[in-house]
Amino acid sequence: MKSRSLRLEVIVDSADGAVAAELGGADRVELCDSILEGGTTPSLGMLRATLAAIDIDVSVMIRPRAGDFVYSTLEVDAMRMDIEAARGAGAQSIVLGMLRPDGAVDESRVADLIDTARPMSVTFHRAFDMARDPFDALEALIRLGIDRVLTSGHAAQASEGLPLLRSLVERAGDRIVVMPGCGIRADNITQVKTQTGAREFHASAWLPQPSTMIHRNERVAIGQGQRTPEYECNQTSIEKVRALAAALRGG
Repeated sequence: MKSRSLRLEVIVDSADGAVAAELGGADRVELCDSILEGGTTPSLGMLRATLAAIDIDVSVMIRPRAGDFVYSTLEVDAMRMDIEAARGAGAQSIVLGMLRPDGAVDESRVADLIDTARPMSVTFHRAFDMARDPFDALEALIRLGIDRVLTSGHAAQASEGLPLLRSLVERAGDRIVVMPGCGIRADNITQVKTQTGAREFHASAWLPQPSTMIHRNERVAIGQGQRTPEYECNQTSIEKVRALAAALRGG
């Protein structure tokens, strides 16, 4: 039977962010890189630094690139090696997701990666929200033995997907944890909890921080498209995590 206690997972992209999440009262962190692209696999060095810095569980994103969730054979090989590295480093959990071109869960490939991951816990990420049919996808994840699924209820934000999230929670029962995420804040987490019946929640707690750089070359931009400016950094806020945790457990 899956755990029914209230749990807060906070997404972070650094060991410092993980420390802030723990101090704020998070139960688990999801560690990833390239959060503006939906999250990709963090470096092994960052994972080891994070595991050494905190005592709460670390769930590692396993995603080789941004974009869709249909992967080549070589990309799947890379995912398998990243899972082996995460397990070897001592991570408690991994996060992955894989679809077929027709929008169904790629069960055979996901099953292979789950075998590689065990005994770590496995979360299926928001590739679920790109699946063709949410209930078919949910049953596929249950057949695979996935521990939890992160979803916004096939909506832009969890607060807009509440009816489907509730239906998924009810359909899942104790067979899998349905974890709402995307756009969850201290001022709406109680609503999401009450209207969905979910027990685990996924949130970010960013606070933009100016760079400490004194010398600045404003004529140059590193990278392109949607990105974090060179002289600003999003950092996990202890206060925002604390507010989320207080609203979840007190609301």
